Amino acid sequence: LPPLAEQLDAIWEAAPAVLSVVFGAPSRELVWQAHSRGIRVVGTATTVAEALALQRSGVDAIVATGAEAAGHRVSFLRAAEDSLVGLFSLLPQVADAVDVPVIAAGGIADRRGVAAAFALGASGVQVGTAFLATSESAATAAHRAAIRSTGADQSVLTRAMSGRLARGARNRAVREIEASGAIAPFPAQNWLTGQFRAAAGQQGKGALQSLWLGQSAPLAQGETAAEVFAELVSGVPA
Repeated sequence: LPPLAEQLDAIWEAAPAVLSVVFGAPSRELVWQAHSRGIRVVGTATTVAEALALQRSGVDAIVATGAEAAGHRVSFLRAAEDSLVGLFSLLPQVADAVDVPVIAAGGIADRRGVAAAFALGASGVQVGTAFLATSESAATAAHRAAIRSTGADQSVLTRAMSGRLARGARNRAVREIEASGAIAPFPAQNWLTGQFRAAAGQQGKGALQSLWLGQSAPLAQGETAAEVFAELVSGVPA
């Protein structure tokens, strides 16, 4: 990846409405730079302590991401394994602890999850897996099929594919790498598995891909992004 300074130069030039950050709290200087350009900053927390750290940095909103969520755990104050809080516990505690809007993420895939999130203090929701399963998604066919077929108790938190703790399907690659006991730190492990993941994606071999998905994958029923969005919106309180 390019150095952070180069990435930020590209962001300042593009001037998006929102800059979202993970794996830490941005510096107050970075937040000031964003605000001076009319860009709002959103941080991501997996614990209340992380949410408070983000608030001190001056972010405009905080994503409270529960352990149910797909993909990488973005914990930054303690090890990811020590920061696995479910959304129903995390969300109301974060909402009570901070003074900025809180966005709920992790385990939300239909109107019921949206309604629950707002009832627990969220100002908005963030959804990933349900949109990954849609026809517009860039996910491979094998990835979409895994989302449709993986039960809530069948996803796994693993460092096997990238070296960072992440939630996805426990496919052949994950099982065999974990059984070997040989998992390099990030980014070395990510580079190593990348040697076969790209080819596996081109050949439709889901058993050798990173199939990130959340625990609510079975609830992802919409075939198109419009269907998923309509389902989610119907859970927003009137």
